[in-house]
Amino acid sequence: MNSIKSVPARVLSRRAGHSLEAEREQFDKNQAISISKAINTQEAPVKEKHVRRIILGTHHEKGAFTFWSYAIGLPLPSSSILSWKFCHVLHKVLRDGHPNVLQDCQRYRSNIREVGDLWGHLHDRYGQLVSIYTRLLLTKISFHAKHHEFPPGLEVSDEVLEKTAGTDVNNIFQLTVELFDYLDCELKLSESVFRQLNTSMALSQMSAVQCRLAPLIQVIQDCSHLYHYAVKLMFKLHSCLPADTLQGHRDRFHEQFRSLKSFFKKASDMLYFKRLIQIPRLPESPPNFLRASALAEHVKPVVVIPEEAPEDEEPENLIEISTASTTEPQITSDIFQQTFGPPNGIRDDRDAQIESLKKEVDTLRAEMEKIKLEAQRYITQLKAQVNSLEGEVEEQRKQKQKALVDNEQLRDELERLQQVKQDSDRSLRLCAEAEKKANATEIRYTKLKEKHSELINTHAELLRKNADTAKQLTVTQQSQEEVARVKEQLEFQVEQVKREAEMKLEDQSVQMEQLRRELDARRDELDQAQCSLSHAKQAGTELSAQVETLQAEKEQLRRSVSEKERELLSTRSLVQEKELQLSQEADKASREICELQGKLLEKSNQEQSLQQKLLDEQFGILQEAVREAEGILRDAVAKLDDPLHVRCTSSPDYLLSRAEAALESTDALESGHAQYVASMADAAALVGALALFTHLTADTIVNGSATSHLAPTDHADRLTETCRDCGQRSLDYLGELKDKQTLGRAELGDVRRALRGVLGLAQELRPKSLDIKQEELGDMVEKEMASTSAAIEDAVRRIEEMMSRARNESSGIKLEVNERILNSCTDLMKAIRLLVMTSTNLQKEIVESGRGAATTQEFYAKNSRWTEGLISASKAVGWGATQLVESADRVVLHTGKYEELIVCSHEIAASTAQLVAASKVKAEKSSRNLGKLQECSRNVNEMAANVVASTRTGQEQIEEKDTMDFSGMSLIKLKKEEMETQVKVLELEKCLEGERVRLGELRKQHYALAGAYDAAEDGEARPAPAPRRGILKKPALAQKPGHVLGPDREPEQDTSLHRAHAVNF
Repeated sequence: MNSIKSVPARVLSRRAGHSLEAEREQFDKNQAISISKAINTQEAPVKEKHVRRIILGTHHEKGAFTFWSYAIGLPLPSSSILSWKFCHVLHKVLRDGHPNVLQDCQRYRSNIREVGDLWGHLHDRYGQLVSIYTRLLLTKISFHAKHHEFPPGLEVSDEVLEKTAGTDVNNIFQLTVELFDYLDCELKLSESVFRQLNTSMALSQMSAVQCRLAPLIQVIQDCSHLYHYAVKLMFKLHSCLPADTLQGHRDRFHEQFRSLKSFFKKASDMLYFKRLIQIPRLPESPPNFLRASALAEHVKPVVVIPEEAPEDEEPENLIEISTASTTEPQITSDIFQQTFGPPNGIRDDRDAQIESLKKEVDTLRAEMEKIKLEAQRYITQLKAQVNSLEGEVEEQRKQKQKALVDNEQLRDELERLQQVKQDSDRSLRLCAEAEKKANATEIRYTKLKEKHSELINTHAELLRKNADTAKQLTVTQQSQEEVARVKEQLEFQVEQVKREAEMKLEDQSVQMEQLRRELDARRDELDQAQCSLSHAKQAGTELSAQVETLQAEKEQLRRSVSEKERELLSTRSLVQEKELQLSQEADKASREICELQGKLLEKSNQEQSLQQKLLDEQFGILQEAVREAEGILRDAVAKLDDPLHVRCTSSPDYLLSRAEAALESTDALESGHAQYVASMADAAALVGALALFTHLTADTIVNGSATSHLAPTDHADRLTETCRDCGQRSLDYLGELKDKQTLGRAELGDVRRALRGVLGLAQELRPKSLDIKQEELGDMVEKEMASTSAAIEDAVRRIEEMMSRARNESSGIKLEVNERILNSCTDLMKAIRLLVMTSTNLQKEIVESGRGAATTQEFYAKNSRWTEGLISASKAVGWGATQLVESADRVVLHTGKYEELIVCSHEIAASTAQLVAASKVKAEKSSRNLGKLQECSRNVNEMAANVVASTRTGQEQIEEKDTMDFSGMSLIKLKKEEMETQVKVLELEKCLEGERVRLGELRKQHYALAGAYDAAEDGEARPAPAPRRGILKKPALAQKPGHVLGPDREPEQDTSLHRAHAVNF
């Protein structure tokens, strides 16, 4: 036998090329089969194994060329379900496929957009979802094509996110906006899906529902990553930009947070998602971006995909190795036969070895497949463990970061406390030094005061001594003057003596001449004259001696005067020194006094500045409170014209309580205003009273608007205008508080008048209670509950009779449909009977706990409005049960419509909800019967949903659907049929619109008759409330029992009962 080694090279190359071509053909065939099985028109979720083969195919060929070559040939415009499944598969391929898939999808963006635009213009439930889904896919492709750092699976580390965002604020801002747009598209798809579905737990297991819910698994995975990245970037933006600039970002994030939290909560409550994905829990409130330490509290939401259960079919290989291997020997054998001829009939040992090697290869291939399956399971488990460990690591990292932040905060707090302690110690030292200085200053001041007193006394003594010295000097001067006078007298006397002597000498000379003439004659007279001359000389000598004595005395007096002058000069110098010392001490004391006065003036200025600062701060607090109050009031006034507020309702009794509370708050506000005007250093009373007044007034305006929605037109318009006037008057009053000039003149008279107007209108709108005696009201409750139980028992009995009659008269599909509908009706009646029994027990518990020493009839009479609610609710339940049985009877007999049974199911669910709400008003939250009642209510809702589901399923089975075969029609006939169909569609739409208008008019007349019936029962005419702005109420006792709230109820209980009663049919 020829050896394989002897085969020519050209033969080997031909064999290898043929093998690769066969492998490619087999790959294309498998991909085509997987795509056709995954994307079809069946309303069922896409099977995971088909999508997994498509994804493995993208990794095998490193792109999505094969996928798109088959996808563009699909008839997407012909079926919305086919387009929906195509979007689902494309989403999974983008997330989990090869990275080159994104580039291939870029080339087919126009095809995706055309599919979305086509179905967006058609009125098809799946079509609307397809339009939204295509916008999401286009946004996803654009985002990842622009930001290559983010893979389509959105799994990147925080370091990559930081690197992608960079340090430029504009880039961070733009990336945050793009993430918000991305997340908006994801949330819009989830909201659209849930809007089309009834989120009941029973319906989530239907294949049609699962077909819509299946793509939301990828949406949950995307949203968890987008939310985490948005939080990171928002904190980074707040660290770079002021908070006011990012107010729009925060508002948009808070809205997305609420939508995402609602989406996760709804999805986690569905049984379908519980077995496929582990949905993370978001925090109760969004992160506080204004506090940087809140980043440590953020925990990254981690989505975990549980291990998939093994499917019925064994997973096919991407390339069938067995087929390829069996084909290859056959092709090789054919080549050998053509080249060397047929082999000899004798098998040698090498053939046996080849056979054994083939068997070993098959065995090893089977073992390898098992190992691959086990490895795949291990990989899935390890991925789940890695995800959980990553979540734990992320949580540990957050806790570490939080601990570091807390440590840093504690360190800052410790430093701050140490600084405060040092400041306090320094302040204490400064205070002690200041006290010491003050004491020393005070002691010095006391000493200076004593010194000053001593100086004053010394100065007084010196002044007295100076006066004495002056007196002595005066005396001395007087003595000197006397000496001078004596001297002058003596000189005068001497001069007089001299003159006399001269005169005498002249006389003597004359006499001597006479004597000479008479010398001879008077010799004797000459001798006598000489004697007298000697006597005169002796007298002159005595006089000169006296003059010398007087001059000696004069010199002695002059010396004494000079001594006195020297003493006086010394005394004056001493006085001057004392005065100089005294002036220096006085200057020093005055300087210290000036310093103390300066410090005192500085302290007084500081006190005045602090007082002024306190006044400004109090006025600033008041202005902030006024601005907040204006915002609250403007928001409340805006609710009067807000179309979203139209569906909010309230009762006149609650409005009356709110208006009275607001009117009472004006007294506290006026008192606080008077206190603030009297003392502007304390605005606490005014701010507190203003906050209370603002909230109560805003509550009054909002509840006035809500009350007007159920009031007659005239009263509603008057009440709306009065509430608007009240808000405007309150805003005018707040505007006067903002100006210091008008602050003291602000008055509350206009506000009180507006509130009294609201109070008066609320009094007019209060409903009047029924005039029923106590024993009649109590008996009526028991009779109505008993009649309701009897009606339910009769309904169960009639359903059993209809069941037996249907089994005798029907067969086949009709019998199956009738049995399913009647069984669901029987279950609903049993659930209602259990609910009525539980409600009766709860009412007995309420009466026993609330009546005290009063009787049961007195308790029912005291709470007449609640009692009327029970009566109305029980009548509604009994009436609904009767109507449901009659509708079921007509459906079984084929004389009624399935829609009647569906409407009755909805009506009886609403009636039981009214009974639960009426019973729940006075029950305690911890009551066990209340919990049982709520459980029974949920059971009734589930049974009603089962009735609706079974009815619709039976309707689909019974009704025959014509097959539309247009193959035999010509072009003209097809065009004609199309035009006739369009005409018929327009006629049906017009008829539908007319029937809706007729339904609205019927409801208006129904409510008018219900109001007139209530007035007839009261014994007096009451105007029937006109329905306003689409808010519908339950009819009165004549057809379907209604419920009216009484004035004796508390506000909180009153509003809750009212909300439970306002059912929109």
